[in-house]
Amino acid sequence: MITNELYGLLQCPTCHSRALYVLDDGVHCASCATVYPLREGYLDLMPRGTHYDYVSKYVTDETELAEELDYRELAPPLLAAGVRDRALRRLLRFRPTDVVLDNGCGTAKHAVWNADQVHLMVGSDPATLFADRAVAEIALAQADSRSLPFAEGTFDKAFAIDILEHFPLEVIDAYLAETARVLRPGGRMLAFSNTREMSPIQPIINLSRRLGRLFVRAGLYDFSREARRKSDHIKALETWDDVVASFERAGLRPVKVVFWNSLFTTFVEHVVMKLGEAVLGRTAKKPPQPPSQAAKDPSADPYLASLATQTTPEGTAREIRARQRVRSHLQPGSSVYRALMAITLVMELDLWLFGWMRCGSYFIVVEKPR
Repeated sequence: MITNELYGLLQCPTCHSRALYVLDDGVHCASCATVYPLREGYLDLMPRGTHYDYVSKYVTDETELAEELDYRELAPPLLAAGVRDRALRRLLRFRPTDVVLDNGCGTAKHAVWNADQVHLMVGSDPATLFADRAVAEIALAQADSRSLPFAEGTFDKAFAIDILEHFPLEVIDAYLAETARVLRPGGRMLAFSNTREMSPIQPIINLSRRLGRLFVRAGLYDFSREARRKSDHIKALETWDDVVASFERAGLRPVKVVFWNSLFTTFVEHVVMKLGEAVLGRTAKKPPQPPSQAAKDPSADPYLASLATQTTPEGTAREIRARQRVRSHLQPGSSVYRALMAITLVMELDLWLFGWMRCGSYFIVVEKPR
């Protein structure tokens, strides 16, 4: 959703001028003559003529990932995403007057879930895998976080959920420096990411992982979709000290941290939810049919043709089917919604009981000095 308020925040990401004007075909820079097109529901504000050594797989493989990510329809904030979102609200303390940036928003689900808490929510990402609700409800920009298309000091708050672990160190530094630049003095940012450090209770957590591996070997489910999603995790910030140092290099002062020692979460994600997906994601067996032209020519039968051309791994397809089936029953107040919310609250116990215990996964709130 492109709004007049979004235009007021912009600067040229190519030459950094604020001499911009809007015509029917897009945003024009009077200084460098670059035109940034209006797309369907978002602005194309990628810097022109800039080469970056690092490009996210979500940009390079966007078309390939689109189906696998099942991104267009949003579920309510439940399970691990719900824990992240509840922590985001609690720690960043949105206000009705806030102008907020979701920097590296992905589908922009967290932006959608929190838009009603603030004055203006802006989502920014170099890939355009935006959910349909985000396109309709959120001010969206296709942009690179190393050259944000926003003027200095335009945002009261910003957040980055599952972002930093994807970047090499030089990209992290550029990302945080740009985020700091667009925050107003006294503005705050929340980041959720993870390092390579193990939890002090890792041996107990690993019991759930071992049980999950037993079910994988039994053929009940797999983690192919999760493995692909995490395949580009670099974790250049290997320790908590690295994390603090990176924010300090950007001029951002840590004010709050909560660690996520995932005792309950790992059991839910590796056992409970995967078993549920294995059941809900099953396909109905096609009844035997007499030989026909379809048996000789798969293209004559849509069912056989779909199998012949299927490129999504079966484990991934099963998980997507399960999620789609559950989404149809997630109206607030429904029994499925209440059950998943109860599981979400159990997972959140990891933050309340063990949030003081240093480990790899963390929420950090930082502030730009006044």
